[in-house]
Amino acid sequence: MIDLYTWGTPNGRKVSILLEELKLDYQVVPIDISNKEQFTSNFLTLSPNNKIPAIFDHDTGISLMESGAIMIYLAEKSNQLLPKDLEKRIKVIEWLMWQKAGFGPMLGQAHHFLHYNKGKAPYAEERYRAEAKRLYSVLDKHLSKSPFIVEEYSIADIAIWPWVSRYEWQEINLSEFPNVRSWYKKILAREPVQKGYNIPAQLSNIPIG
Repeated sequence: MIDLYTWGTPNGRKVSILLEELKLDYQVVPIDISNKEQFTSNFLTLSPNNKIPAIFDHDTGISLMESGAIMIYLAEKSNQLLPKDLEKRIKVIEWLMWQKAGFGPMLGQAHHFLHYNKGKAPYAEERYRAEAKRLYSVLDKHLSKSPFIVEEYSIADIAIWPWVSRYEWQEINLSEFPNVRSWYKKILAREPVQKGYNIPAQLSNIPIG
């Protein structure tokens, strides 16, 4: 049994979607970040960086923070969604790191300035709007060569998809990125994705692309 400490954000949804895809037994512990529950002492013992998601695996006694580390751990534990072939495996990890280092952080800044604080910082809005479009262009070009991030559905797709699901917050028109849009809708059709998106609760409807 795995305890999942999470909330309805792209980083949280990565792990709940993955758990649904892997069909692992887990129980949800909601951490309402709007009420600053991520700063409680109990949660900080699991996630010293006071960020969701975090997990505790009762089978192994292992606790983990950071969504990328959690995803690799769960994929390895289950022998699913992370290729054994060295080249494919490292490519999945490469794109997982791309999401962690660039796509997620930059789109998070876009959310801050374009969605939550519109009109307060025109320079920042221009900067992160442009960077969001650049990153979508990178992803669109890559997906022109493959139906998934690395040939077959993997943790790389699951890591990137929840950030794309907030395209409206980023002022992105998916019709400008047809390969991303096709990929987005294909993953959206998966039942585990739809279920995992609404963990710990249905906070909003899933954008249909």
